[in-house]
Amino acid sequence: MSELIDELLADAKDRMAKSVEATQHDFGSVRTGRANPVLLDRIVVDYYGAPTPLKQLATISAPEARLLTVQPYDKSSIKAIEKAINESDIGLNPSNDGNMVRLVLPELTEERRKELVKVVRHIAEEGRIKIRNVRRDCMHQLREIRDEGEAGADEEHRAETELQKLTDGRIADLDANLKAKEEEILEV
Repeated sequence: MSELIDELLADAKDRMAKSVEATQHDFGSVRTGRANPVLLDRIVVDYYGAPTPLKQLATISAPEARLLTVQPYDKSSIKAIEKAINESDIGLNPSNDGNMVRLVLPELTEERRKELVKVVRHIAEEGRIKIRNVRRDCMHQLREIRDEGEAGADEEHRAETELQKLTDGRIADLDANLKAKEEEILEV
């Protein structure tokens, strides 16, 4: 295959790997039975009028299996942090002692577990779409290369076959991550 096609496939492989990685990170922000500081990654606090990610305003830790603590760098931001957590979709009630915010993770109900599985499946589908978009872009570029006469139809076909194998492999990785996350959520 031509060098141009090899570069195109290498780029597609890299972009697909990043899509799987990003989806896996998104899985981390979905609550399971255990406390995990990543749960609070999506929370944005209104800090002196500027939307600021919570992890930039405080140290977040999980000292126990069902407890998260948020230690703000600036004690005056505690009320804003509490408000942001209350308004988020994580479903936790913060309590503060003036120095830190504590979040106790209650036991998940069966109904809530099923809702979380739906959320995780939606995140996985978004990841699959990202991977397919990379494939579509690459296919388009392959056709352009063929139309410009820089590669023959046989080379294009071989590259498309290779690209499809790559796509199927990345989607399989994503599905394996989804299955593991579902099991983690449904584990009692």
